[in-house]
Amino acid sequence: MSASGKCSKMRPRFEMLKSMSYQNSIDVTNNEMIQEACERLVLSDQQLRRIMVLMEKSMEQGLSGKKAAVKMLPTYVDAVPNGTEKGDFLALDLGGTNFRVLHIKLEGKETKMTGKIFRVPESIMRGTGEALFDHIADCMAKFMEENNLKDATKLPLGFTFSFPCEQDGLTRGKLVTWTKGFKASGVEGADVVTLLRDACHRRKDIDIDVVALLNDTVGTLMACAFQENTCQIGVIVGTGTNACYMERLDRIPKLAGYVDEHNVTPEEMIINTEWGAFGDDGALSFLRTKWDDAVDRESINPGQHLYEKMISGMYMGECARVVLEDLAKQGLLFGGHSDAISTPHCFPTKFVSEIDSDLLEDDDRTFQKTYQILEDIGVEMITANDCANVAYVCSLISTRAAHLTAAGIAMLLNRINKKHVTVGVDGSVYRFHPTYPTLLDAKIAELIVGDIEYKLMLSEDGSGRGAALVAAVATRLKEEKLAAAATASER
Repeated sequence: MSASGKCSKMRPRFEMLKSMSYQNSIDVTNNEMIQEACERLVLSDQQLRRIMVLMEKSMEQGLSGKKAAVKMLPTYVDAVPNGTEKGDFLALDLGGTNFRVLHIKLEGKETKMTGKIFRVPESIMRGTGEALFDHIADCMAKFMEENNLKDATKLPLGFTFSFPCEQDGLTRGKLVTWTKGFKASGVEGADVVTLLRDACHRRKDIDIDVVALLNDTVGTLMACAFQENTCQIGVIVGTGTNACYMERLDRIPKLAGYVDEHNVTPEEMIINTEWGAFGDDGALSFLRTKWDDAVDRESINPGQHLYEKMISGMYMGECARVVLEDLAKQGLLFGGHSDAISTPHCFPTKFVSEIDSDLLEDDDRTFQKTYQILEDIGVEMITANDCANVAYVCSLISTRAAHLTAAGIAMLLNRINKKHVTVGVDGSVYRFHPTYPTLLDAKIAELIVGDIEYKLMLSEDGSGRGAALVAAVATRLKEEKLAAAATASER
């Protein structure tokens, strides 16, 4: 059934803390009051199953083309690697202030990859769209020259563009809005593939064939499917969160009558859920807390991406901070002194991970990492009891995040309803939080129905390798469809 197995020591954190008081290692006088104050952060299986029902309902609205919080965007990727893909491919990965150009050689299950990271200067991020894509084309030309690819046959390229896009084909996608500090003019509402091609044509010294536009979640699925062709779901839990999965075309009403450029209707297609926005229509109101409301109010996009704000690395530390601030103001932490913990964003998500590690690994319960973190942010007169209670709050926040993600994945597994399914997962929270993978895996197992067998698989470089694999699959399918059409015309 499962995958991770990172933490055999795990048991409910509050019980662990209570047992420490019996051993006289710390005084946990306030713990029961803190547990009562924080009880809404503990989600029951009944609540998680309700989330699964509500999320699937929102997904079905999105698949029907109705207004929905979960957008369910078609990706026009309709197959995963089957092991026969081979050849040379390029990948371009633009998702922030750095971007990468990669050359990947495929041969069976083997890949050889060379790549280079380039900066996007702030002046170009905020200049014109033409200047931005000219800069990208210039860096691609340098990479191709350094790797003796300029005179090679025109290579298929997969373009990972990790900004909100509306696609109406595998190689067509209009930028909805810039994020991550980009403001280049003339790009919003324009087809980014056309902008890239035009920039290459202006140079006249590089010839590329953009065969696929994708986001990093699709790349995550494809990178895992290259190793395990049972991979049907891709999930990212990092700074943000998103998921994609393989859906039957007969369950996508908004694509009724769809045929591809070869006049073929595929049986299935990867759907980019954009599930971070689940709950923006009020569906999560029944379990959101006053602390979630506080985090949302102070975010750059109040009222949006509410599911993401309860899960992802951008917000997990701030969620913990506002809870700790509230408990301090109630006199339950730090002797009632809340000033140090009241500074927004002074408690990043890496602190949650480090404190959870403290609780997991520190057999003597000295809470050295926790004490150091609290001291560094300016908390004074820290007691062992404070450290234990901070660890408890952090464990509640990270456990809730893992269980909310598990509800989404379990719902997709139940919906796909195949005997064996691999789930590709990537992102900093999944990679680096000490207990998150184990918590996620265990809760998925409790929420799936029937005899589904699944495993979680860490994805390797979805935005780079995954982009090349989408390009490779697109190239293979094109060749297969052209061959089939030629055979049919000869009959």
